Amino acid sequence: MAEAAAALGQFDFAGDDHVVPFQVEGLDVRGRAVQLGPMLDAILERHHYPAPVARLLAEVVVLTVLLGTSLKFDGKFTVQTKGDGPVDLLVADFSTPENVRAYARFDQALLNKAIESGETEPEQLLGKGVLAFTIDQGKFSQPYQGIVALDGTTLEEIAGVYFRQSEQIPTRVRLAAAELFDRDDAGKPRHRWRAGGLVAQFLPEAPERMRQPDLHGGDGDTGNRPHGEDDAWVEARSLVETIDADELTDPLVGTERLLFRLFHERGVRVYEPRAVFDRCSCSRDKIKGVLKGFSAEEIEASQEDGEIAVTCEFCSTTYRFEPAELQPAE
Repeated sequence: MAEAAAALGQFDFAGDDHVVPFQVEGLDVRGRAVQLGPMLDAILERHHYPAPVARLLAEVVVLTVLLGTSLKFDGKFTVQTKGDGPVDLLVADFSTPENVRAYARFDQALLNKAIESGETEPEQLLGKGVLAFTIDQGKFSQPYQGIVALDGTTLEEIAGVYFRQSEQIPTRVRLAAAELFDRDDAGKPRHRWRAGGLVAQFLPEAPERMRQPDLHGGDGDTGNRPHGEDDAWVEARSLVETIDADELTDPLVGTERLLFRLFHERGVRVYEPRAVFDRCSCSRDKIKGVLKGFSAEEIEASQEDGEIAVTCEFCSTTYRFEPAELQPAE
């Protein structure tokens, strides 16, 4: 079914936890933008992550949602970092058409040391390592994985490198996360997490216009505007780079208003929003199937107080099993 476009004001705004596809015909740009609120807050508060860890994971969730909602098939899109910093693992996955889950692992002692020394920028917390993007279309196809280095730059910049290497499409990504402190309807203090992001891609009809910038220092290096880069993409990228982090997370701005601010002179179109939800793919049957593959010795070693308890790292749901349930049928 074709997506229906509408001018700003002709329909209700998407609101939180809805991805808004958009197109700027005058600049040959397509993209998606999102603000995450209750869905993200549920994921982060479930684990009571320290603020620097929660902020990092929030950015990964936004990136995963922006890219995962572009899938044109049933499957799963996963973003995962592995590094040598205090936050050694971040993972978020998007299962079509709308389900998101995420998890972070960190070393508390190293994190405390980083906080004490003021080294809490994302690149400092992640350290050196890799960022992997995995697309899985199911059991009848091989997963595709793209890997880029965690090299001390931001997640925004690393995502840009991924697109340059894998899709060779000029792309600009913006990500932001923020804590909100306000009061609920009863007047009690309240703490919430919000995040937002935008991905813009240059997709002209003429493929030769999609020239990627020359590497810094190369023969075509002309400073801030690499030789051969299309004027439309230079303009679009420059507009995207004017976005403040606060604009991406401000609940009073809204995704459509932000897009209008950026691109109204060029005629931005927005399409039907896609909702995303905090839903884990774990289940009692799945975990039971894994445990049934254990040996008798492993089943014995896994017991505590006569039962086996397994807690999902993503959603924190605990499943309990009696050893007799895991014995093979006679």
